Amino acid sequence: MFKKILIANRGEIAVRVIRTCKLLGIKTVAIYSDADNDALHVKLADQAFRIGPPQPGESYLNVERMMRVAEESGVDAVHPGYGFISENWNFAAACEESGIKFVGPSSRTLSITGNKVDCKRIARKEGVPVIPGIEDVIDDAAEAERVANEMGYPVMLKSAFGGGGRGIREAKNRQDLRENFERALSEARGAFGRAGMYIEKLVRPARHVEFQILSDGKGKTIHLGERECSIQRRHQKLLELTPSPMVEEDTRKRVGEFAITVARSVDYENAGTVEFLTDGVGNFYFTEVNPRLQVEHPVTEFVTGMDLVEQQLAIASGESMAYSQGSVVPRGAAMQCRVNAEDPTAGFAPSVGTVESLVLPTGPGVRVDTALYEGCHIPEYYDSLIAKLITWGRDLEEARRRMLPALEEFHIGGLKTTIPLHKELVAHSDFRAWNLDTDFLERNFVVETLVERVEKERHRLLKEGVAIAAAIMVQGMGKKVRLESRHELRVASAESKVGGARFYDAL
Repeated sequence: MFKKILIANRGEIAVRVIRTCKLLGIKTVAIYSDADNDALHVKLADQAFRIGPPQPGESYLNVERMMRVAEESGVDAVHPGYGFISENWNFAAACEESGIKFVGPSSRTLSITGNKVDCKRIARKEGVPVIPGIEDVIDDAAEAERVANEMGYPVMLKSAFGGGGRGIREAKNRQDLRENFERALSEARGAFGRAGMYIEKLVRPARHVEFQILSDGKGKTIHLGERECSIQRRHQKLLELTPSPMVEEDTRKRVGEFAITVARSVDYENAGTVEFLTDGVGNFYFTEVNPRLQVEHPVTEFVTGMDLVEQQLAIASGESMAYSQGSVVPRGAAMQCRVNAEDPTAGFAPSVGTVESLVLPTGPGVRVDTALYEGCHIPEYYDSLIAKLITWGRDLEEARRRMLPALEEFHIGGLKTTIPLHKELVAHSDFRAWNLDTDFLERNFVVETLVERVEKERHRLLKEGVAIAAAIMVQGMGKKVRLESRHELRVASAESKVGGARFYDAL
């Protein structure tokens, strides 16, 4: 096992990795930006190094500075967590060249999984069903329109080089495609450093089901069952659970084999997730491989009893996997609510500031993963996820019932969060009946973003002939909004002119 590792991340995932390392007797090295001087992961690590200014491109995404810290601190390995550089094959290659173990797949595997078009091509060749779509990367709007016209609407525009719900847009018709292509392309470039889209048919209604895999790189690959992640907002997961209430045992075996086949076909090593969409008649379609630890990994830990970070470190250190497929016997059910520093009543506007008070829920089958503490500061530069609330039960209904009082008990003073939304969601009649799909939130709740609210109000005022009031409203509300990129807040820069007045639209 390793003696010292660098955690190339921040927030709750850095804290999560540090805690397992402490159990294993591994020294930890943290990195921090100027916005994270007093962050919990910095306090808990054995060493901490400043990585740069707050902007992610100058800190948590800076491969050169990361490698400098790794070499200066004398670590054996680097754990990338999720997000930031966790899927960056150049970073993995730099680690390999320096003799530092990257806790994850090889740079070769990351280069394959990082291109969704190539990954789907491989899956199709292996007999794994995929959503009908093109097998080329497109960066030109005219070409995208030609392909969509041939394929037939509705279609999905997706980033070819990254996941996490970024760079995704729906197009119901030609006008939709024209309006959304450049936005999706720009978002993909900002989130993943590379622009490029692919197009596939839109599956609706759809449920999002993923399989957790482990592969030791020595010929043994297993899956740990599925997680359902259908509760989403704008392709961003909000709530996850396991097992999926719509997956029977024979389906689990069949689709689990699909997941293992995909992992083997890309020479996968370590922990990862193979993701699928399923339609209303039970067909499963492979969508992508997430080659890292997932945000929602705690629900799988609850039902399997495994520490997935420990499994990652063991595999990365060269140990053969102790588990076989037959020895994985999930027990009970679990669900997770993502707590984001956003205000659902104000178009999910970001909430930044100081945590003035904090009460974490406890009780049987309750777990909280977070880096919060009273007095800590939530900066504006990073993802809005600040905590994860996980509950376990003998079945999904018991996990759901335990989630309700846990949400009531959870208090974060000084910030707006998504906790109130989760209270309504978990108590909703359709949720209790497990009638889930990726449009659940839009169908049952008003979930406009701040951008959408500004635009709707602007059109209302214009329709009533109040152009000046519309301009003032948009100028006041739209100057600083959260863009689709997880990594930063920017001042909206696009301007349009309506009736001689300037309107600031968040693009």
